[in-house]
Amino acid sequence: MGAYLLLSTLLLGSIVFAVTIGPANISAAEVWTSILHHLGIGESSLSVLRDGIVWQLRLPRVLTAAAVGAGLALAGVVMQAVTRNPLADPYLLGLSSGASLGAVAVLLIGVSLLLPVAAFIGAMIALALTLLLAGAFGRITPGRTVLAGIAVSALAGAVTSLVIFWTVTGDSYREILGWLLGSLASARWSSVWIGLAAIAVAGIPVMLTGRLLDSFAFGDTSAATLGVNVQAARWSLLTASAVLTAAMVSVSGSIGFVGLILPHAVRLLTGPRHRLLLPLSALLGASFLIWADTAARSMFDPRELPVGIVTAIFGAPVFALLLAARRTET
Repeated sequence: MGAYLLLSTLLLGSIVFAVTIGPANISAAEVWTSILHHLGIGESSLSVLRDGIVWQLRLPRVLTAAAVGAGLALAGVVMQAVTRNPLADPYLLGLSSGASLGAVAVLLIGVSLLLPVAAFIGAMIALALTLLLAGAFGRITPGRTVLAGIAVSALAGAVTSLVIFWTVTGDSYREILGWLLGSLASARWSSVWIGLAAIAVAGIPVMLTGRLLDSFAFGDTSAATLGVNVQAARWSLLTASAVLTAAMVSVSGSIGFVGLILPHAVRLLTGPRHRLLLPLSALLGASFLIWADTAARSMFDPRELPVGIVTAIFGAPVFALLLAARRTET
């Protein structure tokens, strides 16, 4: 209970204080004033400009970061449990590359308003191709699915690179590159609703599968002896994780390491029990991505880094330290 309270408080504090950071000096009290006013509680003493900075610019971006971080962390826990691969991440089944191909297509056409839809469709097509390829040569197994995902990811990545090379002119590559590296710069309230809808539809049901994921720890045979329909459970979990990941990628681009390192970090605190691991990973993932994005937009002001660069710079050494810690424990 203490861990829930600690991480919930950390998340709430992160949301408020991240909104205060930026060129315009906004206080935490002004943030609450704006939020409560738009929720119909009390009157706002803020100017239209300052209220717009909080409600229309910073708060949607921070909330989108929280939803994406939570979703990717949840998907990472599921992927690592179902495939029994500690190096698995949410993009294992080619979802990121498929989403990138869909996003690049609409950016080049000039219909950027359809980017979330195109990215989601691209991710789901990549998932379907992965499952078709994995099942083309016999029974679908976790190992075969992972290899099929790598193949689909490589193909989609190659097609994306070819499309960019063949069609991009002038400075139009900058918007595409920013999205491919992961960016929340264009996050608006529509992005928040997409992220929250994905959490509600796929994330919350996944958080209720702790005991089911525990049963996969010792292999399919052990899970079956516990009364689990292994194949149905695996594909239900993979599909939920894929939908969750596709929705998050559609609003943020490909942001690495969140779904890989956060589950490992939480395991060091709670152990392998998924009943705790799932919700705590979501809370920590939300806070982590809020601060990663805050660093991306403020460290080199007026320039802004894609948040995927920040998560990679931070995530790679942290993952190395986590591996070292696990080796010491064993």
